[in-house]
Amino acid sequence: MPFAWLPLAAGLALAYGVAAPALAQSTAAALPAPALTTPAQSRPGRVSPRPPVDGNTDSPVQLTAREVHSQINQETQALGDVELRRGGLLLTSDTLRYLQSQRLVMANGQVRLSSGGDMFNGEQAQLLLDSHTGYVTEPTYYFARTAAGGNARRIDFTGPQQLTAYNANYSSCTREADGEPGWELRMDKLDLDFDANEGKATGAVLRFLGVPILALPSMSFPTSDAAKSGWLPPTIDFFDSRGGFGFSVPYYWRFAPNYDLMLTPVLSSRRGTALRSEFRYLQPNDSGRLELHWVPEDRTTDTRRYSVQAEHEGALDNGVRYELAYEDASDDRYWKDFSRLLPSLAPRLLPQQAGVWRSWAVDQGNLSVYARVQDWRVLQDVDTPIEVPYQRAPQIGARLSNVGWQSLRFDLETEANRFTLNDRAAGDTRPQGSRVHALGAVARPYDFGWGWLTPRLAVNAAAYDTDEPMSDGRTRAHRVIPTASVDGGLRFERDSTWFGTRFVQTLEPRLHYLNTPTHGQDALPLFDTAASDFNSLSIYADNEFTGIDRVSDAHQITLGASTRWIEPDTGVERFSLGAAQRFQFRDQQLTADGQASDNHVSDLLVFAAGRLGHDWRTDTTLQYNPDTGRTVRSIISMRYNPAPFHTLAGTYRYSRGLSEQFELGYQWPLFSGKGTQSADGSCQGTLYGVGRVNYSLKDHRTTDSIVGLEYDAGCWIARVVAERVSTGQSEATKRLMIQLELVGLSRLGSNPLQVLKDNIPGYRLLRDDNAAPPSTVNP
Repeated sequence: MPFAWLPLAAGLALAYGVAAPALAQSTAAALPAPALTTPAQSRPGRVSPRPPVDGNTDSPVQLTAREVHSQINQETQALGDVELRRGGLLLTSDTLRYLQSQRLVMANGQVRLSSGGDMFNGEQAQLLLDSHTGYVTEPTYYFARTAAGGNARRIDFTGPQQLTAYNANYSSCTREADGEPGWELRMDKLDLDFDANEGKATGAVLRFLGVPILALPSMSFPTSDAAKSGWLPPTIDFFDSRGGFGFSVPYYWRFAPNYDLMLTPVLSSRRGTALRSEFRYLQPNDSGRLELHWVPEDRTTDTRRYSVQAEHEGALDNGVRYELAYEDASDDRYWKDFSRLLPSLAPRLLPQQAGVWRSWAVDQGNLSVYARVQDWRVLQDVDTPIEVPYQRAPQIGARLSNVGWQSLRFDLETEANRFTLNDRAAGDTRPQGSRVHALGAVARPYDFGWGWLTPRLAVNAAAYDTDEPMSDGRTRAHRVIPTASVDGGLRFERDSTWFGTRFVQTLEPRLHYLNTPTHGQDALPLFDTAASDFNSLSIYADNEFTGIDRVSDAHQITLGASTRWIEPDTGVERFSLGAAQRFQFRDQQLTADGQASDNHVSDLLVFAAGRLGHDWRTDTTLQYNPDTGRTVRSIISMRYNPAPFHTLAGTYRYSRGLSEQFELGYQWPLFSGKGTQSADGSCQGTLYGVGRVNYSLKDHRTTDSIVGLEYDAGCWIARVVAERVSTGQSEATKRLMIQLELVGLSRLGSNPLQVLKDNIPGYRLLRDDNAAPPSTVNP
């Protein structure tokens, strides 16, 4: 039975040095982002097709040896240290015969063929230079890009892009005289046709540490970066607390250059059978994807379960662009049971929206008009319910941004929305209705080099028409709120020296004046508005709220200053320190916490970031209340990265009365030994600890955690990673992922790499497409 998943046969391109590509790699040039989710174990190294003979028939033949005997237009014989060159081909041997009329080369004794870093060594070789046919007996071979090779009984070159190898093997491990390599792929026969993008292997057996772990009587695979339909390597989920043991085998079908389909049957010990599918397409002006997960009958719930994800974007010839995004799930517990299948950053809020827009360049600015409808599929939880967001049906608007006239800069946004609530919970009294708003601003920026100043006038106008009465009994209301602000700062520089290192130190004081009159807004609905986070950016903002429905009244100044230490030769910022605080001239009626405030001094915000030496990095933010003399909130993070694959990262997060948490992420060698040597001669054998632990100091418990080990033996890597993800106050999903990576060939098992990269700050793959092996061991 033919298989097309020979990423396990990457590197089986024995003579041309071509490895079978992974699906995501092979389709990247023809299909749009996001890349198709494929088993990461199908990622071997890639090598461009490179025949062992020069493809240019006009290239001259250069021959050197200790002795050369030649008959003009007949035969040339070379003896001792023979070297033949033709273009990029180099052939060396003990003896050589060259029949000039046939352009036939016959070499004997320590034959070596090399081209572009790829090498073939054998006892005998025969090549017809014009037809690119011939053979090599008892060859050993090495591919530079995969740092792997093997040997065969014989390789026959049957054309410029065709060959057959007999009794061949392949590995990136050093072949010891007294034993087998760490892993090895053996084949009775291998046929490669690069013109047809097809390879066939018969009698293939994969051995690891001397033990056969996979055997297939017949298999097929692509020989280049072009995709090929067929089965991909299986994925194994060894343990999942919600799904149990899982096994899946993807089938990839590329039925056109710009259309492909991935079908993945899944078998779960707890949930039964399922099917995942993903269809992708690419047209000149349109692209998109459709993904479906289907469980006909979940054994744990005795129900049918599913999820749908769809994305589409495109453009018309007149510049109009459009997009569609749709996500849905069968039930409220789906995000807990199948959390890996929901890509949303908020897995309980699944967006369902469609939009169209058109943009024009105006002076140095931009004009755009747009229309959109937006809804949400909310996955509720009885223990921790969330508020259902409003549906926008429709949203129509226009924006004019950064348009200049006589040194003035203009911005304008006007928009009409219809807000409704789907799946309205019992007791939800929020009104539904319509809103029309306009945001306008005019500013005059000045930049003097030594400082800058920007006076600005803005207005926020909105009119409401609600279906149900608002809290004051009205169904219609409108308001217009102006804002005047002046933002300015100075720039100072001086040379300074710290610990013997020369820096350019800056001092940048900043003042922001703001005046927004008080306007009663308590009765107006909150359609799309929330309080802004208090940070180094929002403290200088004109409004304490995001959205349209609330405009904070203020008559205030914000004073701040920052200083930076910059390396003059490289421009690298080594350290920065800053502070900012607001001062009110009158009581504030509308605040982020909803209470009027007579406190005319805000919390003090202090922030610092820097690189302490070459190994340490730190980032700190403190919010300090001068009235209570206590810290309200703090975030302190530090990372130690003394060398590649050595990372320790800690973060402390504190919010008074709400949470206190510590996070530790790490990738660190635990043990270094001699290990085994890879084919490039590098000494390996390192055991790494990897993980991230989030611990709640308030609740005295671990919330989320990832703990694992990676062992790098040089030519193979083993990974064992356990993951715990909280899905409720007393619920969590646990997974065990085990993966074996055969360097230069494939990855087998469940894939923990994306989990490690997403959760461990500074994590690096032990093997990357362009990364050198870790230098953590001294052989």
